[in-house]
Amino acid sequence: MESPLCKPVEPDFRLIETFRIDPETGAHDLSRHLRRMERSAQAFEIDFDRRATEAEIRRIKAPEVLRARLTLDVAGSSEITMAPLEPRSGPWIVQIADHRLNSDDVWLQHKTTRRMLYDQTRANLPTGVDELLFLNERDELCEGTITNLFVKLQAGPKVTPPLSSGCLPGILRQRLLEKNRVIEQVVTLKDLRHAQWITVGNSLRGEIGVTYQGPRWPLI
Repeated sequence: MESPLCKPVEPDFRLIETFRIDPETGAHDLSRHLRRMERSAQAFEIDFDRRATEAEIRRIKAPEVLRARLTLDVAGSSEITMAPLEPRSGPWIVQIADHRLNSDDVWLQHKTTRRMLYDQTRANLPTGVDELLFLNERDELCEGTITNLFVKLQAGPKVTPPLSSGCLPGILRQRLLEKNRVIEQVVTLKDLRHAQWITVGNSLRGEIGVTYQGPRWPLI
């Protein structure tokens, strides 16, 4: 297990998990979401009652498809909020973000409220653009503001950037890796240009087909 990080001191700090709840099947990938929160809680030395939280979520009766948000504060208190999930539309228009990520930033591997860059980038998406992808300092693709990246190479497998490039261990990403539907491999701009197809996605909305356009897309 990775070395514990210092417990954050800001009172509004939270660990976050966002997932889908269906009326018939309940919470999607709940065990994976709770395991990820548990790992982050251990890293930040935050108490987390995983069993009680799971029992509370499984008691939820969804009248429609819901977007659920579970948060855990530094005192170990959890909260669940829910809202209707709007239907997914696609394909998404995707471009490259101006800002770069630092692959050595350990915070990238934890889903927390310390995500100002992602929130600001998403709040300022260019008109008509649905997602921006980040590069790291080595010109490797990392992830989007709310999604992981998946690329079917021109002559090869379906790949997703490794955590060492600088990205969140997303739940959809984890599921696809566990089912051998994708492998980890460094993804470059050249890979994107010559890919058979590209998707982005998360556990809330699944995989979404990608098209791209506009001046932010690099000429490679």
